[in-house]
Amino acid sequence: MKKTSCSLFAIVLLMLLMSGCMRLALHATSPLIPNLTMAFFEECDLELAEQSLPAELKLMEGLLKSAPQNKELLTALCMGFTGYAMLFVEEEDPERASILYLRARRYGLKAIGIEDANHQAILARLNAMGKGQIEPLFWVTMSWNGWINLNLDKPAALGELTASQECLERVMKIDPEYFYGSPYIISGSMLAARPKILGGDAAKAKEFFTKAMAASNGKFFLAQYYYAKYYAVRVQDKELFLNLIEEVERAPLDQLKDACLINSAIKEKMKGLKEMADELFF
Repeated sequence: MKKTSCSLFAIVLLMLLMSGCMRLALHATSPLIPNLTMAFFEECDLELAEQSLPAELKLMEGLLKSAPQNKELLTALCMGFTGYAMLFVEEEDPERASILYLRARRYGLKAIGIEDANHQAILARLNAMGKGQIEPLFWVTMSWNGWINLNLDKPAALGELTASQECLERVMKIDPEYFYGSPYIISGSMLAARPKILGGDAAKAKEFFTKAMAASNGKFFLAQYYYAKYYAVRVQDKELFLNLIEEVERAPLDQLKDACLINSAIKEKMKGLKEMADELFF
């Protein structure tokens, strides 16, 4: 779905809502919701994506008021807010990104039938979850770990490490190569970013990053980015750090259609990471 069709979708939907045809709007648009989020991740123009996504998310939140249990809407909102926080907000405004990650997590948990982040409620649901629930569970895990990594200095985040880890372990059991090996990426980032006292393990992190890169044949740049940012910096391997950046710099953007936005954003983030090399290595 390109820019024109996304805009047309929004205009038609708004007309239906304004005319009071809410049920018709929900019935007509529900099958299109996954395509709308897919179109977001397929967008290669970073500026267009950053400008359009907030409006699309608010539109979906408006729909959710009339269908609060709609799993497609809830999952799309979890994906959208997680992607927006990770790609456009986290580095510039970590506090705002933290709020967005929690918002995403709330929608994702509701999509899998959990109303809050209570540890016992999550445990009761996890073991019964299979491949059919991996999408919302994965994005819950992504948003949760994004929030924790931004708040490791806060007791509240440390108190939720166990529950988030159990979500990640369940995703890994269902499909560790989901979305180009993203569960491996989350695992590697978690182990590399956290000190040993909080479960960090650099050697194990390297194993996960290697598996993540193999899962996409190096075409999903998020693996190289977190491998460089978390692992290479932690073990002070500047050669690996620069090699990973160079690999992304040389690679074309059009290798993965459904991850073009992420790859485009990572290419830009790699430039910033490269400029910080002298500060990151001693």
